[in-house]
Amino acid sequence: MGRVEDVFEVVHRQRACRRFSEDPVDDGIVEKVLDAATFAPSAENRQPWVFVVVRDDERRSAIGALTRQAWEGGGRAHSEGRLSPALLADVETGAQGGVAGAPVLVVVCGDTRLGDRRVLAASVFPAIQNLLLAATALGLGSSLTTLPLVFGGDLASIVELPTDVLPMAVIPLGWPARPLSPPRRQPVTEKAHRETFGTPW
Repeated sequence: MGRVEDVFEVVHRQRACRRFSEDPVDDGIVEKVLDAATFAPSAENRQPWVFVVVRDDERRSAIGALTRQAWEGGGRAHSEGRLSPALLADVETGAQGGVAGAPVLVVVCGDTRLGDRRVLAASVFPAIQNLLLAATALGLGSSLTTLPLVFGGDLASIVELPTDVLPMAVIPLGWPARPLSPPRRQPVTEKAHRETFGTPW
């Protein structure tokens, strides 16, 4: 029973990290996280995910520049009024350099030769969730951002993707710059219904 409890403990701790220390993350730890990602379900077990691990300063800076450009070009305006001031400030920290400040950026992609591009995300995003949970279990900070996809062609060029492979998310990985508090979530009773919509759980 202890191992099941450990899974739930990790699920309840997983949250976005947007400020990272400069301490390096070795390849063995990154590979462990990626290994967990590859055990996600996928349509027809085609496993269309592709992970490009970016450590190079110049490439990370270029991805950071795309993130900042997307934030300043409409992302902030979209989020203002929708997010609390504290969360908006945290997201802005990530968009303005926190993401690029992580020692590792994982560009998660989908291979269209292994899945219909119209539903490719349904196979790729479970792998991303596994990646995020594994990072949390190991004490790493991580977050999921799609802001750079506003300039998907530029992102693809930075990591030299072939035309059949589409960028779908960027995951910064690193040791958190400060301890992360548990995420705030609405209770299940506000999100679940019994038999029909509107019937309380």
